Amino acid sequence: MQNPNPFDNLVDAIRQLKTEGYTEDFDLRSDCIDCRDATLRLYPHEFDVDQVFRFFGPSDPDDESILYAISSERFGIKGLLVNGYGASADTLTAEMIGKLG
Repeated sequence: MQNPNPFDNLVDAIRQLKTEGYTEDFDLRSDCIDCRDATLRLYPHEFDVDQVFRFFGPSDPDDESILYAISSERFGIKGLLVNGYGASADTLTAEMIGKLG
């Protein structure tokens, strides 16, 4: 799941992954991810995490982020989820932590 990060920054990673078909923008909730303006919710058993990339700010911990490339065979969609981690990480259910781990 996690690859060595070939990208210099988050913007370059998002740009490249969008060319690979990861076009949905996902929003993280405690027990699922939302997309399509919250009209579709994907629960952990309904999606796969294809790739994970971590980005570290040069000196500011607030610049730390993680990018998930996510797909759902059930719904035929692929998209991206950007989230902070460490101190800025959201509170998640155990099932979501296991999925995004």
